[in-house]
Amino acid sequence: MKAAHLLSLAFPLLVSASLWDQEILSPPAMSQDPHQDSVFTPVTTSKPSLTDLLTIESSASIYFSYARETEFSKEFSVVDNQLTLLVPTNKAIMALSRKPHQGPETVEPETEMSEQQYDEQSRRNVEHWVAAHVIPSRISLSDVPVTYNTLLDDKSITFMPVAGGRKDSPDWSRVTLQNGIHIIEMKEGENGVIYMIDGTINPQ
Repeated sequence: MKAAHLLSLAFPLLVSASLWDQEILSPPAMSQDPHQDSVFTPVTTSKPSLTDLLTIESSASIYFSYARETEFSKEFSVVDNQLTLLVPTNKAIMALSRKPHQGPETVEPETEMSEQQYDEQSRRNVEHWVAAHVIPSRISLSDVPVTYNTLLDDKSITFMPVAGGRKDSPDWSRVTLQNGIHIIEMKEGENGVIYMIDGTINPQ
């Protein structure tokens, strides 16, 4: 009888001790971070930009060097733009008797210029030359002859069919530009197309 009485007195104490141990030993609840389950997803595009393509194309390094001196080059990275670049190879530019910054040869004798005047003239020559190689849209060469305006005022490019071109070959391989210039390669970017050409466009 006494044992039963003692157990009845000790039972509440044992229960309290057990609950106290659970409070001490149980780990604290983790706070829920609203950003914990969020996953960073980088914005990616399926294709490189025109700038990216020009950067890695070693045979276009001279053209890209001239283009970076102008405001036009900023448009080469804008994804919302759609441009067509007619990019001369390094070999084609090196073959020029007068380089793009020198401008076209004139019949009038060249007058002496100050350094500032020379730099300004060279800048304009480069801008005109680069602009003559940029068409402000994607173009189609499936139905030629066809003419497109360039970024240079009053300058357009006419694409003519090549006689005897294979019909199963790409459209760009079956056309010529002014003075028999050929497209030798095509590279497509997110914001336009690059046509590598084996000659240069005369800005005049």
